[in-house]
Amino acid sequence: MTSSTVAQYTALYRDNLLNDVLPFWQRFSPDREHGGFFTCLDRTGEVYDTDKFIWLQARQVWTFSMLYNRVGSLFPDQKADWLGMAQLGADFLQKHGRAEDGSWYFSTTRDGKPLVQPYNIFSDCFATMAFGQLSLATGRDEYAHLAESTFRQILARRDNPKGAWNKAVSGTRPLKNFALPMILCNLALEIEPLLDKPLVEQTIDECIHEVMTVFFDPDLGLIRENVTPDGRMSDSFEGRLLNPGHAIEAMWFSMDLAVRRGDRALVDKAVQITLDTLTYAWDTDFGGILYFMDASGHPPQQLEWDQKLWWVHVETLISLLKGYQLTGNQACWEWFERVHAYTWSHFPDPINGEWFGYLNRRGEVLLPLKGGKWKGCYHVPRGLYQCWQVLENLQNL
Repeated sequence: MTSSTVAQYTALYRDNLLNDVLPFWQRFSPDREHGGFFTCLDRTGEVYDTDKFIWLQARQVWTFSMLYNRVGSLFPDQKADWLGMAQLGADFLQKHGRAEDGSWYFSTTRDGKPLVQPYNIFSDCFATMAFGQLSLATGRDEYAHLAESTFRQILARRDNPKGAWNKAVSGTRPLKNFALPMILCNLALEIEPLLDKPLVEQTIDECIHEVMTVFFDPDLGLIRENVTPDGRMSDSFEGRLLNPGHAIEAMWFSMDLAVRRGDRALVDKAVQITLDTLTYAWDTDFGGILYFMDASGHPPQQLEWDQKLWWVHVETLISLLKGYQLTGNQACWEWFERVHAYTWSHFPDPINGEWFGYLNRRGEVLLPLKGGKWKGCYHVPRGLYQCWQVLENLQNL
């Protein structure tokens, strides 16, 4: 690694964020008639479906609020538009996003009529993040209250996130999923200024234990996506499931928590899990990271198991850079350059801007969309921002 190499990477991640990805969403996603954002955008930015998915609305509010808060002062010509974008989404969410009990719907029509019940607690998670960041940007107490109250509802639902919409028969094969404790690791830090310190510390303690002890299988050296309520392995499709992207994303959340607490052992464990997961999940035939795997080597249940997804690669880049920054482990840098080369040669669209989301195993574009039901203005800009910041820090060492 040379200083000139780091400087080139820094400029690439920063410029792609500011001059490519954000302008794409600023140009094509705002719904000026009904509020909120269009997320179903084709390769050129044309809207191909007008349904609004609450978690993607909230993610986009968070993205523009976060950038306004953290780097807005560096870009005075852009910060007002960033805040305006966040406000556009927040107004729609406040007006149309919640059910009577305060939980957040999964989706609505373009004009805000509810389509899908609030079965998915991740709508609540990203609403918490969105209004937490927006409260910091605007100083408005109503946003802070909305973030805090939603966060407390999440904690109340954490043992049965889907509630009445859980399709599994109760008691037959109870399992708990990795995704919620993973997100709570990040969520607690996101809205820490709005919470009592004991609640923050308790949530962090519980999340670190869940992620690093309950879901981590020391025999595999990997994170399982589902375990029994007492943390054991279930010999079933769900119990054998590995989700490398989730595991690696959780590791940079854990590194952030470790830095906050001065816990070097947690840093080292998170870095090792990142490297072990990446070694396990890297496609040695075609390159890139496999989407799903079976821990016992059986055929995965998910038919899309061998696809290469944008968010998996973006989150891996963040974890590798943070791991290198915190430990100097050369394997992190070597893997970063390898994953970077694959990612930047396959996902960004040099013609129309933004990034493709879905590749087949050979690395060919499978779906030419830039946004849809699952991909929005979140993982790519967050990843570009995070990598830019870490690389800039490395450059200044």
